[in-house]
Amino acid sequence: MNNPGRTLIVTGLIIAAAGVLVSIVRPDGLPRLPGDIHIRKEGFVLYFPLGWCVLISVLLSLVFWISGK
Repeated sequence: MNNPGRTLIVTGLIIAAAGVLVSIVRPDGLPRLPGDIHIRKEGFVLYFPLGWCVLISVLLSLVFWISGK
């Protein structure tokens, strides 16, 4: 990495854009994607957004790959 400042700025912009997107999409959170884990039992709810984790990982990998060129 030649310029860590540029990487931090890009990362910050991505996080800010994700925050705006989350607040606009639905007032109660992110939409469910295929692969998300949702378990509901009496007195217990578990929601793990595995689909979102994979999607964000792929997008960040692309951004860092492009910014590294």
